[in-house]
Amino acid sequence: MPAEAVPFFSFEPMHQAIRAEVLEAMAACFDSNWYVLGRQVADFEQTYAAWNGVEHAVGVASGLDALIIALRALGAGPGREVIVPSNAYVACWLAVAATGATVVPAEPDPATHNLDATQVAAAISPRTLAVMPVHLFGQACHMPPLLQLAERNGFFVVEDNAQAHGARSAGQLTGSIGHLNATSFYPTKNLGALGDGGAITTNHSQWARFARAYRNYGSEVKYFNQYAGVNSRLDELQAAVLLVKLRQLERWNAERQALAAQYLKHLQPLSALQLPVVASGCTHVWHLFVVQCAERDALQKFLTQQRIQTMIHYPVPPHLQDAFAPLGYRNGQFPVAEQLAAQSLSLPLFPGMRPQQLEYVCAAIRAFFGNP
Repeated sequence: MPAEAVPFFSFEPMHQAIRAEVLEAMAACFDSNWYVLGRQVADFEQTYAAWNGVEHAVGVASGLDALIIALRALGAGPGREVIVPSNAYVACWLAVAATGATVVPAEPDPATHNLDATQVAAAISPRTLAVMPVHLFGQACHMPPLLQLAERNGFFVVEDNAQAHGARSAGQLTGSIGHLNATSFYPTKNLGALGDGGAITTNHSQWARFARAYRNYGSEVKYFNQYAGVNSRLDELQAAVLLVKLRQLERWNAERQALAAQYLKHLQPLSALQLPVVASGCTHVWHLFVVQCAERDALQKFLTQQRIQTMIHYPVPPHLQDAFAPLGYRNGQFPVAEQLAAQSLSLPLFPGMRPQQLEYVCAAIRAFFGNP
Protein backbone atom coordinates (compact mmCIF):
# COMPACT_ATOMS: atom_id res chain seq x y z
CA MET A 1 0.00 0.00 0.00
CA PRO A 2 1.40 3.45 -0.89
CA ALA A 3 2.36 5.80 1.93
CA GLU A 4 -0.45 8.16 0.94
CA ALA A 5 -4.01 7.72 -0.26
CA VAL A 6 -4.65 7.82 -4.00
CA PRO A 7 -6.78 10.88 -4.82
CA PHE A 8 -9.31 10.83 -7.61
CA PHE A 9 -7.76 14.01 -8.99
CA SER A 10 -4.94 16.31 -7.92
CA PHE A 11 -3.96 19.74 -9.26
CA GLU A 12 -0.61 19.62 -7.51
CA PRO A 13 1.60 18.03 -10.22
CA MET A 14 0.24 20.23 -13.01
CA HIS A 15 0.12 23.47 -11.10
CA GLN A 16 3.53 23.20 -9.47
CA ALA A 17 5.15 22.86 -12.89
CA ILE A 18 3.58 26.09 -14.18
CA ARG A 19 3.25 28.03 -10.94
CA ALA A 20 5.73 30.79 -11.75
CA GLU A 21 4.36 31.26 -15.26
CA VAL A 22 0.76 31.45 -14.06
CA LEU A 23 1.59 33.93 -11.29
CA GLU A 24 3.49 36.09 -13.77
CA ALA A 25 0.51 36.10 -16.13
CA MET A 26 -1.86 36.99 -13.27
CA ALA A 27 0.43 39.78 -12.12
CA ALA A 28 0.51 41.23 -15.64
CA CYS A 29 -3.28 41.16 -15.67
CA PHE A 30 -3.38 42.87 -12.28
CA ASP A 31 -0.98 45.58 -13.44
CA SER A 32 -2.97 46.24 -16.62
CA ASN A 33 -5.83 47.82 -14.63
CA TRP A 34 -8.31 46.43 -17.17
CA TYR A 35 -10.29 43.53 -15.74
CA VAL A 36 -13.34 42.89 -17.97
CA LEU A 37 -13.19 42.05 -21.71
CA GLY A 38 -9.65 43.30 -22.08
CA ARG A 39 -6.46 42.15 -23.73
CA GLN A 40 -6.27 38.77 -21.97
CA VAL A 41 -9.71 37.62 -23.14
CA ALA A 42 -9.09 38.89 -26.68
CA ASP A 43 -5.72 37.10 -26.83
CA PHE A 44 -7.15 33.88 -25.42
CA GLU A 45 -10.10 33.91 -27.83
CA GLN A 46 -7.77 34.37 -30.79
CA THR A 47 -5.30 31.74 -29.58
CA TYR A 48 -7.94 29.18 -28.65
CA ALA A 49 -9.76 29.63 -31.96
CA ALA A 50 -6.51 29.04 -33.85
CA TRP A 51 -5.62 26.03 -31.70
CA ASN A 52 -9.07 24.55 -32.20
CA GLY A 53 -9.05 25.18 -35.95
CA VAL A 54 -12.01 27.58 -36.09
CA GLU A 55 -12.50 31.20 -37.09
CA HIS A 56 -14.10 32.39 -33.86
CA ALA A 57 -14.00 31.71 -30.12
CA VAL A 58 -16.15 33.69 -27.70
CA GLY A 59 -15.28 33.47 -24.01
CA VAL A 60 -18.16 33.28 -21.54
CA ALA A 61 -18.60 32.72 -17.82
CA SER A 62 -19.27 28.95 -17.84
CA GLY A 63 -19.80 25.93 -20.01
CA LEU A 64 -23.54 25.98 -19.29
CA ASP A 65 -23.76 29.58 -20.48
CA ALA A 66 -21.84 28.61 -23.61
CA LEU A 67 -24.45 25.94 -24.41
CA ILE A 68 -27.37 28.27 -23.73
CA ILE A 69 -25.97 31.13 -25.81
CA ALA A 70 -25.11 28.78 -28.68
CA LEU A 71 -28.69 27.49 -28.72
CA ARG A 72 -30.10 31.02 -28.52
CA ALA A 73 -27.95 32.03 -31.50
CA LEU A 74 -29.70 29.31 -33.49
CA GLY A 75 -33.15 30.49 -32.42
CA ALA A 76 -33.95 27.90 -29.76
CA GLY A 77 -37.20 28.53 -27.96
CA PRO A 78 -40.73 27.25 -27.43
CA GLY A 79 -41.95 25.02 -30.23
CA ARG A 80 -38.47 23.78 -31.14
CA GLU A 81 -36.75 20.55 -30.06
CA VAL A 82 -33.14 19.68 -29.31
CA ILE A 83 -31.96 16.07 -29.26
CA VAL A 84 -29.58 15.34 -26.38
CA PRO A 85 -27.96 12.21 -24.91
CA SER A 86 -30.00 10.37 -22.30
CA ASN A 87 -26.89 9.63 -20.25
CA ALA A 88 -24.70 12.75 -20.23
CA TYR A 89 -24.18 15.29 -17.49
CA VAL A 90 -27.37 17.25 -16.88
CA ALA A 91 -25.92 20.53 -18.25
CA CYS A 92 -26.96 19.76 -21.83
CA TRP A 93 -30.55 19.19 -20.66
CA LEU A 94 -30.49 22.35 -18.54
CA ALA A 95 -29.26 24.42 -21.48
CA VAL A 96 -32.15 23.32 -23.69
CA ALA A 97 -34.67 23.91 -20.91
CA ALA A 98 -33.26 27.41 -20.29
CA THR A 99 -34.16 28.46 -23.83
CA GLY A 100 -37.73 27.17 -23.60
CA ALA A 101 -37.09 24.50 -26.23
CA THR A 102 -38.08 20.88 -25.63
CA VAL A 103 -35.53 18.29 -24.53
CA VAL A 104 -35.67 15.13 -26.68
CA PRO A 105 -33.45 12.34 -25.24
CA ALA A 106 -31.73 9.73 -27.39
CA GLU A 107 -29.90 6.68 -26.07
CA PRO A 108 -26.12 6.26 -26.45
CA ASP A 109 -24.10 3.46 -27.97
CA PRO A 110 -23.75 1.02 -25.03
CA ALA A 111 -20.06 0.47 -25.81
CA THR A 112 -18.80 4.05 -26.26
CA HIS A 113 -21.48 5.86 -24.21
CA ASN A 114 -21.69 8.52 -26.92
CA LEU A 115 -24.76 9.34 -28.99
CA ASP A 116 -25.98 6.60 -31.31
CA ALA A 117 -26.92 8.09 -34.71
CA THR A 118 -29.59 5.43 -35.19
CA GLN A 119 -31.30 6.54 -31.99
CA VAL A 120 -30.97 10.18 -33.03
CA ALA A 121 -32.58 9.43 -36.40
CA ALA A 122 -35.59 7.93 -34.64
CA ALA A 123 -35.99 11.08 -32.51
CA ILE A 124 -36.08 13.61 -35.37
CA SER A 125 -39.32 15.52 -35.91
CA PRO A 126 -40.37 18.59 -37.94
CA ARG A 127 -39.64 20.64 -34.79
CA THR A 128 -36.04 19.48 -34.45
CA LEU A 129 -33.74 22.49 -34.29
CA ALA A 130 -30.48 20.78 -33.32
CA VAL A 131 -28.72 17.72 -31.99
CA MET A 132 -26.24 18.14 -29.15
CA PRO A 133 -23.60 15.39 -29.10
CA VAL A 134 -21.56 15.30 -25.90
CA HIS A 135 -18.00 14.06 -26.27
CA LEU A 136 -18.38 12.10 -23.07
CA PHE A 137 -15.49 11.46 -20.66
CA GLY A 138 -12.99 12.72 -23.28
CA GLN A 139 -13.86 10.47 -26.21
CA ALA A 140 -14.88 12.14 -29.44
CA CYS A 141 -18.37 11.24 -30.52
CA HIS A 142 -18.52 9.62 -33.98
CA MET A 143 -19.62 12.74 -35.84
CA PRO A 144 -19.99 11.90 -39.58
CA PRO A 145 -23.39 10.16 -39.31
CA LEU A 146 -24.75 12.97 -37.11
CA LEU A 147 -23.60 15.58 -39.61
CA GLN A 148 -25.23 13.62 -42.41
CA LEU A 149 -28.51 13.45 -40.49
CA ALA A 150 -28.38 17.20 -39.87
CA GLU A 151 -27.75 17.98 -43.52
CA ARG A 152 -30.50 15.68 -44.77
CA ASN A 153 -33.07 16.92 -42.27
CA GLY A 154 -32.18 20.60 -42.07
CA PHE A 155 -31.14 20.98 -38.44
CA PHE A 156 -27.98 22.10 -36.64
CA VAL A 157 -25.22 20.34 -34.71
CA VAL A 158 -24.06 21.88 -31.43
CA GLU A 159 -21.12 20.06 -29.83
CA ASP A 160 -20.76 19.90 -26.06
CA ASN A 161 -16.97 19.75 -25.93
CA ALA A 162 -16.55 20.33 -22.20
CA GLN A 163 -14.74 17.03 -21.58
CA ALA A 164 -12.74 16.49 -24.75
CA HIS A 165 -10.32 19.33 -25.50
CA GLY A 166 -7.95 17.88 -28.09
CA ALA A 167 -9.93 14.78 -29.10
CA ARG A 168 -10.65 14.08 -32.77
CA SER A 169 -13.42 12.52 -34.83
CA ALA A 170 -12.47 11.50 -38.37
CA GLY A 171 -9.29 13.54 -37.94
CA GLN A 172 -11.06 16.75 -36.96
CA LEU A 173 -10.78 18.36 -33.54
CA THR A 174 -13.86 18.30 -31.37
CA GLY A 175 -15.18 21.81 -30.98
CA SER A 176 -14.57 22.54 -34.66
CA ILE A 177 -17.06 20.12 -36.22
CA GLY A 178 -20.54 21.41 -35.38
CA HIS A 179 -22.23 24.57 -36.57
CA LEU A 180 -21.79 25.98 -33.07
CA ASN A 181 -19.88 24.38 -30.24
CA ALA A 182 -19.61 24.98 -26.52
CA THR A 183 -16.99 24.08 -23.96
CA SER A 184 -16.25 24.46 -20.28
CA PHE A 185 -13.03 25.47 -18.55
CA TYR A 186 -14.12 24.22 -15.13
CA PRO A 187 -10.88 23.60 -13.18
CA THR A 188 -10.81 19.79 -13.53
CA LYS A 189 -11.35 19.79 -17.30
CA ASN A 190 -8.44 18.85 -19.55
CA LEU A 191 -8.08 22.59 -20.16
CA GLY A 192 -9.20 24.08 -16.86
CA ALA A 193 -9.17 27.57 -15.42
CA LEU A 194 -8.83 28.46 -11.73
CA GLY A 195 -12.58 28.99 -11.54
CA ASP A 196 -15.53 28.85 -13.88
CA GLY A 197 -15.26 29.75 -17.55
CA GLY A 198 -16.38 28.60 -20.96
CA ALA A 199 -16.31 29.37 -24.66
CA ILE A 200 -18.30 29.10 -27.87
CA THR A 201 -16.47 28.12 -31.06
CA THR A 202 -17.72 28.45 -34.61
CA ASN A 203 -16.78 29.26 -38.19
CA HIS A 204 -19.90 31.39 -38.64
CA SER A 205 -19.27 35.09 -38.09
CA GLN A 206 -22.93 36.03 -37.57
CA TRP A 207 -23.35 33.58 -34.70
CA ALA A 208 -20.04 34.66 -33.14
CA ARG A 209 -21.18 38.27 -33.35
CA PHE A 210 -24.47 37.41 -31.67
CA ALA A 211 -22.65 35.52 -28.90
CA ARG A 212 -20.27 38.41 -28.24
CA ALA A 213 -23.17 40.80 -27.87
CA TYR A 214 -25.46 38.43 -25.96
CA ARG A 215 -22.82 37.65 -23.30
CA ASN A 216 -22.42 41.41 -22.70
CA TYR A 217 -25.98 42.48 -21.85
CA GLY A 218 -26.95 42.03 -25.51
CA SER A 219 -24.82 45.02 -26.44
CA GLU A 220 -22.17 45.64 -29.09
CA VAL A 221 -21.99 49.37 -28.32
CA LYS A 222 -22.16 50.46 -24.69
CA TYR A 223 -25.65 51.52 -23.58
CA PHE A 224 -27.22 50.29 -26.85
CA ASN A 225 -28.78 46.84 -26.53
CA GLN A 226 -29.78 44.80 -29.57
CA TYR A 227 -30.81 41.77 -27.52
CA ALA A 228 -32.19 41.01 -24.08
CA GLY A 229 -28.83 39.50 -23.21
CA VAL A 230 -26.99 38.39 -20.09
CA ASN A 231 -23.82 39.14 -18.18
CA SER A 232 -21.66 36.11 -19.01
CA ARG A 233 -18.11 37.19 -19.74
CA LEU A 234 -14.93 35.17 -19.40
CA ASP A 235 -12.86 36.79 -16.67
CA GLU A 236 -9.58 38.47 -17.59
CA LEU A 237 -7.65 36.59 -14.89
CA GLN A 238 -9.07 33.25 -16.03
CA ALA A 239 -8.15 34.05 -19.64
CA ALA A 240 -4.59 34.82 -18.55
CA VAL A 241 -4.35 31.45 -16.78
CA LEU A 242 -5.89 29.59 -19.73
CA LEU A 243 -3.34 31.06 -22.11
CA VAL A 244 -0.58 29.52 -19.99
CA LYS A 245 -2.38 26.19 -19.62
CA LEU A 246 -3.23 25.90 -23.31
CA ARG A 247 0.49 25.61 -24.05
CA GLN A 248 0.61 22.50 -21.84
CA LEU A 249 -2.60 20.84 -23.04
CA GLU A 250 -1.16 18.45 -25.59
CA ARG A 251 1.48 17.25 -23.11
CA TRP A 252 -1.13 16.76 -20.41
CA ASN A 253 -3.41 14.91 -22.82
CA ALA A 254 -0.52 12.63 -23.77
CA GLU A 255 0.01 11.85 -20.07
CA ARG A 256 -3.67 11.01 -19.68
CA GLN A 257 -3.49 8.72 -22.71
CA ALA A 258 -0.41 6.93 -21.34
CA LEU A 259 -2.12 6.39 -17.98
CA ALA A 260 -5.26 5.07 -19.67
CA ALA A 261 -3.17 2.66 -21.71
CA GLN A 262 -1.72 1.25 -18.49
CA TYR A 263 -5.17 0.88 -16.96
CA LEU A 264 -6.35 -1.00 -20.06
CA LYS A 265 -3.30 -3.26 -19.95
CA HIS A 266 -3.53 -4.12 -16.25
CA LEU A 267 -7.33 -4.52 -16.07
CA GLN A 268 -7.92 -6.33 -19.37
CA PRO A 269 -7.95 -9.83 -17.81
CA LEU A 270 -10.90 -9.00 -15.53
CA SER A 271 -14.00 -10.29 -17.30
CA ALA A 272 -16.30 -8.84 -14.64
CA LEU A 273 -15.10 -5.32 -15.45
CA GLN A 274 -16.21 -3.63 -18.67
CA LEU A 275 -13.44 -1.33 -19.85
CA PRO A 276 -13.82 1.78 -22.01
CA VAL A 277 -14.17 1.22 -25.76
CA VAL A 278 -12.89 3.80 -28.26
CA ALA A 279 -14.88 4.05 -31.48
CA SER A 280 -13.15 3.57 -34.81
CA GLY A 281 -12.06 6.89 -36.28
CA CYS A 282 -12.21 8.63 -32.88
CA THR A 283 -9.61 9.52 -30.29
CA HIS A 284 -9.90 9.79 -26.51
CA VAL A 285 -8.18 12.32 -24.25
CA TRP A 286 -9.36 10.61 -21.04
CA HIS A 287 -10.95 13.38 -19.07
CA LEU A 288 -12.28 10.41 -17.09
CA PHE A 289 -11.46 6.70 -17.05
CA VAL A 290 -14.84 5.05 -16.53
CA VAL A 291 -15.39 1.32 -16.08
CA GLN A 292 -18.63 -0.60 -15.63
CA CYS A 293 -19.26 -3.28 -13.07
CA ALA A 294 -22.41 -5.05 -11.89
CA GLU A 295 -20.94 -4.87 -8.36
CA ARG A 296 -20.12 -1.17 -8.69
CA ASP A 297 -21.17 -0.06 -5.21
CA ALA A 298 -19.33 -2.90 -3.50
CA LEU A 299 -16.22 -2.21 -5.59
CA GLN A 300 -16.30 1.47 -4.74
CA LYS A 301 -16.67 0.69 -1.04
CA PHE A 302 -13.74 -1.73 -1.19
CA LEU A 303 -11.53 0.81 -2.96
CA THR A 304 -12.46 3.45 -0.40
CA GLN A 305 -11.28 1.07 2.32
CA GLN A 306 -7.98 0.84 0.45
CA ARG A 307 -7.75 4.65 0.51
CA ILE A 308 -8.47 4.94 -3.22
CA GLN A 309 -10.85 7.73 -4.13
CA THR A 310 -13.31 7.10 -6.97
CA MET A 311 -16.37 8.90 -8.31
CA ILE A 312 -19.61 8.03 -10.09
CA HIS A 313 -20.36 9.82 -13.35
CA TYR A 314 -23.35 10.04 -13.14
CA PRO A 315 -25.50 8.36 -10.45
CA VAL A 316 -28.91 9.63 -11.65
CA PRO A 317 -29.69 9.96 -15.36
CA PRO A 318 -31.22 13.30 -16.37
CA HIS A 319 -34.68 11.91 -17.16
CA LEU A 320 -35.03 10.75 -13.54
CA GLN A 321 -33.87 14.02 -11.97
CA ASP A 322 -36.52 15.98 -10.06
CA ALA A 323 -35.81 18.99 -12.28
CA PHE A 324 -37.21 17.14 -15.27
CA ALA A 325 -40.12 15.38 -13.58
CA PRO A 326 -42.56 17.61 -15.51
CA LEU A 327 -41.46 15.87 -18.72
CA GLY A 328 -43.09 12.71 -17.41
CA TYR A 329 -40.31 10.23 -18.06
CA ARG A 330 -40.32 7.05 -15.98
CA ASN A 331 -37.81 4.49 -14.83
CA GLY A 332 -37.22 1.99 -17.63
CA GLN A 333 -37.75 4.36 -20.56
CA PHE A 334 -34.01 4.83 -21.23
CA PRO A 335 -32.48 1.52 -20.16
CA VAL A 336 -28.98 2.17 -21.50
CA ALA A 337 -28.67 5.41 -19.55
CA GLU A 338 -30.08 3.75 -16.45
CA GLN A 339 -27.66 0.83 -16.66
CA LEU A 340 -24.72 3.19 -17.06
CA ALA A 341 -25.88 5.16 -14.01
CA ALA A 342 -26.09 1.94 -11.98
CA GLN A 343 -22.78 0.40 -13.07
CA SER A 344 -20.28 3.15 -13.98
CA LEU A 345 -17.29 3.94 -11.79
CA SER A 346 -14.59 6.52 -12.52
CA LEU A 347 -11.05 5.61 -11.49
CA PRO A 348 -8.29 8.07 -10.51
CA LEU A 349 -6.54 9.63 -13.51
CA PHE A 350 -4.75 12.98 -13.75
CA PRO A 351 -1.53 14.37 -15.26
CA GLY A 352 1.28 13.72 -12.82
CA MET A 353 -0.29 10.58 -11.38
CA ARG A 354 2.60 8.32 -10.43
CA PRO A 355 2.95 4.81 -11.94
CA GLN A 356 2.96 3.23 -8.50
CA GLN A 357 -0.35 4.92 -7.71
CA LEU A 358 -1.96 3.47 -10.83
CA GLU A 359 -0.46 0.04 -10.18
CA TYR A 360 -1.84 0.12 -6.64
CA VAL A 361 -5.32 0.96 -7.92
CA CYS A 362 -5.15 -1.92 -10.40
CA ALA A 363 -3.87 -4.34 -7.77
CA ALA A 364 -6.73 -3.39 -5.45
CA ILE A 365 -9.31 -3.95 -8.21
CA ARG A 366 -7.79 -7.33 -9.04
CA ALA A 367 -7.90 -8.25 -5.35
CA PHE A 368 -11.58 -7.35 -5.18
CA PHE A 369 -12.30 -9.79 -7.98
CA GLY A 370 -10.03 -12.46 -6.47
CA ASN A 371 -7.50 -12.14 -9.28
CA PRO A 372 -4.26 -10.85 -7.65
